[in-house]
Amino acid sequence: MAYIQFLGAAGTVTGSKHLINTGDGSATSGFKVLIDCGLFQGQKDWRERNWRDTPVPAKEIDAVILTHAHLDHCGWIPRLVKEGFRGPIYATPPTIDLCGIILPDSGHLQEEDANFYNKTKKSKHDPALPLYTFEEAQNSLQYFKPVQVGETNELSPEISFRFVRAAHILGSCMAEISLKENGTMRRLLFTGDIGRVHDHAVAPGKVVHSGPQEGETADVVVMESTYGNRVHPKEDPLPELASLITATVKRGGSVVVPAFAIERTQKFVFILKHLMESGEIPRLPVFCDSPMAIKAVEIFLKHDEEYSEETREMIRRYGSPLKWPGFTFALTPEDSKEINDVRTPAVIISSSGMVTGGRILHHLALRLPEPMNLVLFIGFQAPGTRGFTIKSKADDVKIFGDYVPIRAQVAALEQFSDHADPPELLQWLRTFRSQPTTTYLVHGEPDAAAQLREVMNQELGWNVEIAQYREKVEIG
Repeated sequence: MAYIQFLGAAGTVTGSKHLINTGDGSATSGFKVLIDCGLFQGQKDWRERNWRDTPVPAKEIDAVILTHAHLDHCGWIPRLVKEGFRGPIYATPPTIDLCGIILPDSGHLQEEDANFYNKTKKSKHDPALPLYTFEEAQNSLQYFKPVQVGETNELSPEISFRFVRAAHILGSCMAEISLKENGTMRRLLFTGDIGRVHDHAVAPGKVVHSGPQEGETADVVVMESTYGNRVHPKEDPLPELASLITATVKRGGSVVVPAFAIERTQKFVFILKHLMESGEIPRLPVFCDSPMAIKAVEIFLKHDEEYSEETREMIRRYGSPLKWPGFTFALTPEDSKEINDVRTPAVIISSSGMVTGGRILHHLALRLPEPMNLVLFIGFQAPGTRGFTIKSKADDVKIFGDYVPIRAQVAALEQFSDHADPPELLQWLRTFRSQPTTTYLVHGEPDAAAQLREVMNQELGWNVEIAQYREKVEIG
């Protein structure tokens, strides 16, 4: 009997990995395909799972289908290849282009972190090692195979798939799986991350096509639940954003923005440009401190087929961010270090978005202790991450082995999220042509998944289960 096994993003938001096995689970039977292959982030016990082999040996997995290019969905691919995987990795062309920068950057950052801990002797491991290296990440890119949205691909006589738009980030898609077993065809839908129904007033700056594809039909749905226990604010965030930045500038401080390097940074710089040009905030230097920032902008400008009308208008009006006066993209470590010498008000945007690593750590270590500064969150912060600790307004946070006091102002604007909330999810789910037999909730904290399950039961009458880590569920 074919089955799905949840190898990540079950009981937590990160580490998305869902295995389909068309056989009975033995090493020699069935075709094995992994939907997503992401890094665990957040709490230590989850992060430690990044170092463990998959329950099914990597060399026995036949293929990977990748929904999009966020690290919690793609960041474990170099490790999978390192363990012996040699099959194809199917993704849309924009996703492949983005993985071409995000995976090597991840390997580079892990090497940098390992070198730092070895130099300072602040790790219990001797020597501290990277999960994978820059070179190993580069090596994994050879296995990517481009697939166009809507194109059906047969992986084996019993399994085929196609991508449909998810509207989460550039290139993001859901995976529709068609599975033939004993003469019966079943359809599975893996949502990946689901984008918001577009509304400029409450979700400004959205780059890609709005709203996930409607009119789906599936026997089994594996669906994200990241925002299952909260509703996005309905107010336009731009006045509050302008007020926060202006107040920080008046007291001589800087604004530090932890932001995901893929899409969130590009969205935010366009909004800053708009606010400056309209006179809603003063003109001040903007530093985008991420090694992948320039390449990410170039990729976004390349894939104009993905744009929303709002994005087309902003690019027509302002052109490429790489050419804007006052906007600096720090490419080298030396460029990054020079930002530390800036003592006049500025906006510093850097990854990682949940403060799990990267150059943002250096900027926060320097600026968190100063009350004049502002730390502004524009994305989800998973429990156990430094971002969650800072957003919760704790007294201090551990960075590079030292406890840094949190005296800066801390604020969050939830409207910039690219995850659909329960009302938006229900709006989409009501377009299904038939009711699934079972829906499994993944990619959410326990309380978020539990609340979304209750809402779906009450509003739709669907059979909804919460996926458990390493749980196997039979298909059919």
